[in-house]
Amino acid sequence: MTMKRYRFQIALGFSFAALLVTGCRVGPVYHKPPAMVQAPPAAYKESPAQHPESNAWQVAQPQDAMLHGKWWEIYGDPDLNALEDKLNVDNQTIRQSFENFMAARTLIAQARAQLYPTLTAAPSATRSGGSANQSSTSSLIVPGNRSSSLMTLGADASWAPDLWGRVRNLIREQQYNAQVSAADLENVRLTEQATLALTYFEIRGQDALQSVYTQTVADDQKALDYTRAQYETGVGQEISVVEAQNTLESAQATFTGVGVARAEYEHAIATLTGQDASAFSIPVKPLDAAPPAIPIGVPSQLLERRPDIAAAERTMASANAAIGVATAAYYPNLTLSANGGLESAALQHLFDISSRFWSIGASASETIFDAGLRRAAVNQTIDVYNGDVASYRETVLTAFQQVEDYLAGVRILSQQIQQEQQAAASAQRFVDLETARYQTGLDPYIDVVTAQNTLLADEQTLSTLHTQAMTASVQLIEALGGGWDSTQLPTPAQVSQRQSPAKTAMDR
Repeated sequence: MTMKRYRFQIALGFSFAALLVTGCRVGPVYHKPPAMVQAPPAAYKESPAQHPESNAWQVAQPQDAMLHGKWWEIYGDPDLNALEDKLNVDNQTIRQSFENFMAARTLIAQARAQLYPTLTAAPSATRSGGSANQSSTSSLIVPGNRSSSLMTLGADASWAPDLWGRVRNLIREQQYNAQVSAADLENVRLTEQATLALTYFEIRGQDALQSVYTQTVADDQKALDYTRAQYETGVGQEISVVEAQNTLESAQATFTGVGVARAEYEHAIATLTGQDASAFSIPVKPLDAAPPAIPIGVPSQLLERRPDIAAAERTMASANAAIGVATAAYYPNLTLSANGGLESAALQHLFDISSRFWSIGASASETIFDAGLRRAAVNQTIDVYNGDVASYRETVLTAFQQVEDYLAGVRILSQQIQQEQQAAASAQRFVDLETARYQTGLDPYIDVVTAQNTLLADEQTLSTLHTQAMTASVQLIEALGGGWDSTQLPTPAQVSQRQSPAKTAMDR
């Protein structure tokens, strides 16, 4: 009956502790703070829809449409699609961010382990010998050498019930941190994808610029041949030959210099896609596409489309949970412990019922004085939370700024391209007229050179503007969050799922 009573008391004690565990959790309840002082407007200010007078680039319809999935496919470029697919597999920056996310998940398991008891097994066997001159209780010398053996099969258990929710708040904190890491992973992925697209269009822009210089060098060579023939027949002047020669050589030198930028962009793409730059090349293909119509949606959707905003919001939730962890230090700690096993001086009796031993106990501790240490720790977590709120709102404001910036860039560049196309056409007409006047002897050759330089400058500008328009469209897509959506962020339960056994980086 005595043993049954003890067992009943043990069960009752553990049940009471479990009840406390599920019933108390100190600290503030998290409520997502407002992202902005006032609600977002119904439409972006710089949207072409708000500037009908531009009659240029228009957004995709319907207005509330959004990008999804592989956003780069909107450009319809098979080469870009292949590079992006390879980047998603072999980019090492994305791989590093993924491993950071996996490491963040392991911290959840570490925190959750604190909810459960700790069990330790401690088997032992000792044999000792006593001194022959050891005094007995009767103060007589006992002759002979005495020895003894002791064998123990024991186990110790201890448990600190989470009475005030410190561990549960710690679990929540690590879950939210893992979500932050997941959002960071998506932000890194989007950044790397956008960087690849930007670099790709820069290469195509350099190819287009090289095409301009190829044509310019060819035209200048024809002009030099003509002026030299005129001079050799006594019709032209030597100065015209020198001017034509200088114009050709200048164009050739600039054409050669364009190759430096292209090579650097090509090497950058190799690194982005996880390839050796020494064994990687991209065929020449001049840029000949215009920015596609990009579905931008409405401003209110932006809060759910940007992974950096999601990361900032989850950071606030983590900081809020940390306040609860710090607050739990104000309350007492309870530790339950038990040990038991078998103990015998003879191996043959080790498993006898009479060899059993056991003990159970409980202890509580409470900090009486800490000179304000706990108060300072709680205040620190509150200050961190308030700082995270400010960072969250700054992230939102920056997101809206970037969207407006690139909307304006794409819209204005489309207008500028139209104007520059007209300027280039006029410059070509200028060259044709001056060439005709020179050939008829009305104007000196220096006027032809001036016309050629004007045409070259306009064609350079036009090529650069085409590249800027394409890169601005990529930056706009990145600012809109690409094809990501907050519903893709793993939930606390999903990031807490048990992981497979550890693998090396090469196995993942």
